[in-house]
Amino acid sequence: MSDRGRAIFAAMLSIASTTAAHGAKSCETLKAEIAAKIDANGVQVYTLEIVPADRVGSGQRVVGSCDGGRSRIVYRRGQQV
Repeated sequence: MSDRGRAIFAAMLSIASTTAAHGAKSCETLKAEIAAKIDANGVQVYTLEIVPADRVGSGQRVVGSCDGGRSRIVYRRGQQV
């Protein structure tokens, strides 16, 4: 992973841990905050998807938890779907 990739991942982890420490946020609010951080790091093509916690695949990168832990925000860099 490149230095830039590590910085982006660290920013996403920071957001996720901040959310856990400060109580539950709506999924859309958290997704918008994560997107703002990713955009600020210069990433132009990515997707953030809100999925049920029990539907997260082993290869997916979880960058946030919302809806009282019932949902996860999954990040994928590259072409948007």
